[in-house]
Amino acid sequence: MDLAHDKLDRIFKATVIVALGIFGLVLLKDIVVPIFFAALFSIIMLPIVKRLERKMGKIMAILIVLIAMLTLIALASWFVISQLSSLVASLPSIENRFYDFILSLSSTVSDSLQISSSEQAQLLKDSVKQFSAYAGELLVSTSYLVYFFVQVPVYIFLFLLYRNRFKEFLFSFNPESDFKWKDEIQGVVRGYISGLSLVVFIAGVLNSIGLLLLGIQHAIFFGFLSGFLTMIPYVGITIGAALPTILALLTKDSIWYAVGVIGVHTFVQFLEANFITPKITGSKISVNALAAIVALLIGGKIWGIAGMILAVPLLGILKILLGYSKSLKSLVILLGDETAEKNE
Repeated sequence: MDLAHDKLDRIFKATVIVALGIFGLVLLKDIVVPIFFAALFSIIMLPIVKRLERKMGKIMAILIVLIAMLTLIALASWFVISQLSSLVASLPSIENRFYDFILSLSSTVSDSLQISSSEQAQLLKDSVKQFSAYAGELLVSTSYLVYFFVQVPVYIFLFLLYRNRFKEFLFSFNPESDFKWKDEIQGVVRGYISGLSLVVFIAGVLNSIGLLLLGIQHAIFFGFLSGFLTMIPYVGITIGAALPTILALLTKDSIWYAVGVIGVHTFVQFLEANFITPKITGSKISVNALAAIVALLIGGKIWGIAGMILAVPLLGILKILLGYSKSLKSLVILLGDETAEKNE
């Protein structure tokens, strides 16, 4: 009876700790999310910093790597801004086609679904109100994005500068431990993020080629946007395909162009899921689809898009840590991907 009581007591305490932890992550989102991203990027940059440190001081090595990273981000931002400027310039002609499309759609809805024009107008007004609310949230997110890109480099610099202190901190808890999980986590993060970056680039190139062959306007922008959105598993590809599909409906005379856009994204998604990602990232994370989807939903609920991007690598890290826990090791069975582990 006492054993059962102790077990229930431990479960209750664990539940309370998890609930408080989730509440804290939601409450401190603006602070915690940049720290997590900075920690992941610090792990990736660490080997390069160590090599440069042999030839120069630690601070100079960190600064050079940070400047190189910020330069790449600046070039990517310039590409996005130039493409957006071109897209904005073409909006007047797209706007006219949009009105024609709405009128045609309204007529079809009236004939097929027996919904009057006034009812459709009310639905459209409600949609506009919802869009306005989302637009307000987007502006807030944009201002946060600036705040994010200022914070992350600062955190990366400090993580790399004080990394030995973190190591000493861990050893102070258990001096006899070899902390093998630390090396495993570093390997998983580096392999996953570097591999994911290459997957995003390849998917962007393939999407762009397909859209260019179809003659879709701003093909390169939408191609790489869709490639970037593959970072959000299962959800990103849908969003990435929707935008050029809508553009094809508005700018092309035949619906088959929109079908072609969907076909291109479906084909690239098939290649990415079955050939590109397994070959490049391999079984670095090796978590099953159910665990990944649940992690995406939880991450999205807690931290929004940032949470969905971080969900899979954090789940992989959690799986490694659980593997070193005697009492929780059995949970690895629920998280693991049997197919990926057989291929290791």
